[in-house]
Amino acid sequence: MAARTDLFQSPDYYQVDELLSEVQKHIREAVRNYVKREISPVIEEYAQRAEFPQQIVKQLGELGCFGPTVPVEYGGGGLDYISYGLMMQELERGDSGVRSTASVQGSLVMFPIYAYGSEAQKKKFLPKLASGEWLGCFGLTEPNHGSDPSHMLSNFKDAGDHVILNGSKMWISNAPYSQVAVVWAKDENGKVYGLIVERGMEGFSTPTTHGKWSLRASATGELVFDNVKVPKENILPNVSGLKGPLSCLSKARYGIAWGVIGAAMDCYDTALQYSKERIQFDKPIGSFQLQQKKLAEMITEITKAQLLNWRLGTLMNENRATPAQVSMAKRNSCEVATNICRDARQMLGGMGITGEYPVMRHMMNLESVITYEGTHDIHLLITGMDVTGFNAFK
Repeated sequence: MAARTDLFQSPDYYQVDELLSEVQKHIREAVRNYVKREISPVIEEYAQRAEFPQQIVKQLGELGCFGPTVPVEYGGGGLDYISYGLMMQELERGDSGVRSTASVQGSLVMFPIYAYGSEAQKKKFLPKLASGEWLGCFGLTEPNHGSDPSHMLSNFKDAGDHVILNGSKMWISNAPYSQVAVVWAKDENGKVYGLIVERGMEGFSTPTTHGKWSLRASATGELVFDNVKVPKENILPNVSGLKGPLSCLSKARYGIAWGVIGAAMDCYDTALQYSKERIQFDKPIGSFQLQQKKLAEMITEITKAQLLNWRLGTLMNENRATPAQVSMAKRNSCEVATNICRDARQMLGGMGITGEYPVMRHMMNLESVITYEGTHDIHLLITGMDVTGFNAFK
């Protein structure tokens, strides 16, 4: 397959750029240029082969996409949340799997170590994760417990200066290539704690998940713990209960809300350009009413999501955003992006299912993104509970 030339032009129907600082726009441009140069020309090949482009780990570290909101003293970028959102938007415009790699590293591995770790843990792990020298993963979901993590079976028992960890985790992005796993498990009293499990610890393995039709260029695996000895200094000391993993998920969901709109933009831009060039019945298909309807609805939904994400980013910067507000944005963006990808695929006809265009790859990827970090239905119920005060989960 020939390398694709990336001619993407970003839609900005409501001049949202005027709400961004020069620094934020500069950061977005740097990531956009990286995607055009390093991701777009090769990503179709990697997706077709279901292979993880390992070179991106170092590249993303050098670009500052790992833990951009973590303070500079620990190797992070010390950036604001809108800058982080824009980074995720541009990465996912390239591929959801690339954004997942960065989201997991920053929000699910570096954030809990920074927020809940000891000073020694921060100094040991964060700089290497920030630079891309180490890749990390996050272990919460289990084979029988996805949306309901409170019933997790992974557990650890006290054994003096260390604990013995047993259990397994499933659907773990980055797992096969990770040096570090932040794992959530129950102690002997049933209380949930975070443990930093390191590659090479005896009894710890990360089998690769094969046969995916989605996120094919992302590495997914399991985490298996068979009497793993974890030193007590690897337990996160400053959090217990589900508050720990759920706070991480809020940060990751925020990144997804921005990210998937990048995928939507890519599909919209592809469909728009195609509609101007594809001739049927002696004129461009973009001149037909039904095609214009699709494009008009796409740009409307992208614009609404851009404004919602920008406002959420402002609240995040002011430390005023609630988890429920993040849930709304994650669900909205995923639904919008999924619908846009499907409409774009229709507009491209048969070409829409080939690797010559990015649309089908985005469409398949988004089927995972609309499910992970809280499914579409779970996020609806989070919003429902927030506005009514009634818990529909039980």
